[in-house]
Amino acid sequence: MADGEGEDVRSRTQQSPLASQRAGAAGQPAPGRFAQWFPLGTKEGFSQWWAGLSPMATEHRVLSFIPYLQSPPTHTQTGSAPVSANPSADDLNLARQTSEEHVTTNSITDPYGPRRWNSEMVELSGRGRALNEFSVERLGEEVEDNLVMLHGYGAGLGFFYRNFEPLSREAGWKVYALDLLGMGRSSRPAFKIHAKDRKGQIIEAENWFIDALEEWRIKRGLERFTLLGHSLGGYLAAAYALKYPGRLNKLILASPVGIPEDPYAVSEEMPDPKDVAAANELTQEAAAEQRKKADPPKRRLPGWLYYLWEANMISPFTFVRWSGPLGPRLVSGWSSRRFGHLPEDEARALHDYSYSLFRQRGSSEYALAYILAPGAFARNPLIRRIQGVGRQWIQAHEGPTVDGDTPPKTANDVALASSASSTTTSNLQASSAPARTPKRETGIPIVFMYGSHDWMDVAGGFAAEEKIKQERERILTKASPEERRRDHGEAKVVIINNAGHHVYLDGWEQFNQVMHEEMKDVRKRRMLLGKGQ
Repeated sequence: MADGEGEDVRSRTQQSPLASQRAGAAGQPAPGRFAQWFPLGTKEGFSQWWAGLSPMATEHRVLSFIPYLQSPPTHTQTGSAPVSANPSADDLNLARQTSEEHVTTNSITDPYGPRRWNSEMVELSGRGRALNEFSVERLGEEVEDNLVMLHGYGAGLGFFYRNFEPLSREAGWKVYALDLLGMGRSSRPAFKIHAKDRKGQIIEAENWFIDALEEWRIKRGLERFTLLGHSLGGYLAAAYALKYPGRLNKLILASPVGIPEDPYAVSEEMPDPKDVAAANELTQEAAAEQRKKADPPKRRLPGWLYYLWEANMISPFTFVRWSGPLGPRLVSGWSSRRFGHLPEDEARALHDYSYSLFRQRGSSEYALAYILAPGAFARNPLIRRIQGVGRQWIQAHEGPTVDGDTPPKTANDVALASSASSTTTSNLQASSAPARTPKRETGIPIVFMYGSHDWMDVAGGFAAEEKIKQERERILTKASPEERRRDHGEAKVVIINNAGHHVYLDGWEQFNQVMHEEMKDVRKRRMLLGKGQ
């Protein structure tokens, strides 16, 4: 990257995602305003609505573009049925009919194989909680490292279809992709908020997602893994690292949402739990454009935008569900801008996939307004907490908050202190276990990845990198040479050329190459420290 371009990227702040879209082909006549925003024809949109393709069918179609996997495994269970009463027109004879099935390639059909591809709905505790999982592993090799991939808001694991095959070439790695709880094909339980205070509501909304991820990890028996999250998935990946320390080898945040701080986002009143809001990319675009035009100091967004945001009147999913035959055409306004640079058949498959997901029953979309304010700024910004990632005390945490240098009290500590006031000394001594000082993490590498045309806050990534560097210097001020050798609290920012917000898709070749380098680095670090440490 040229020096001038590097400086331009460093100074870029959160902007409209519309600015990152490529211009149309030169010389073509400009379409009408409505057709330009919603290019899908009325007749074609009606046909798609009437067909009512299921998420199973559309996910299967997207995954069929994975090289050497034209017949991918597709489990038939989906978190919720389409809202439309029209019967599904899909006929997936090639899709498996059990909750867990796999496809195995051989060395003749797969030059990088043999590999096993698996699709499964992983049941969690509680009513209606399950995560949709897609995985691939190399056969004949011991799985020594695991990569877990989390998509962004409103998306699904199928969006990573250009990454699964290249990333699974790494020897000794197993690659997992998950649909977040309440999104994609995962189950869609009702989201309800119980906390009364602002801090508690934010933590409860974050926990709703990351507790499901931790339960999935336990069911899969993963001691440590590398976690990649895109956009909202990146925000939640960082939150997971704070609440569940000691589980990550590396954290990779691809165009993460919620890093920079906005004074109005952190002070604005929270939504009423009875009328919970759901943020959406369309509103983020409008809000970001407003901020792009505004000069410092930052100004409050229009009151009507806050009202709509917190009254749940602007969720794109609500519009899609209510719009009936117009739904596919509304979605085309988003999908044409996001996927217009792809081959036509792939772009259409992603549009169909997106529409089939957008029209599903509302669930996690109602949690988002407790995490983000209008304009996609976090109510509890990661810039306030990012220095704690990889520096937490390894013990139970109530939420993704930052530990200090003194081990925080656990729930057991509080219960023990409470019991002391009503228990005799002899009984307390008999019931108390020997005190143990928890260990503290010695840092994990963190990678911030942005597109060169990203609308997300690239400057926030550089600010986070600097804050992590300062925290490492503080922690290691009086450290021994051995402690310095074992510390891995590093951070860096990587720019994906000619890519927008969806770096893994817009600049998939460079993205995959960067991921290969980071995966090799994980193995190198593990070997230096000794296996299992």
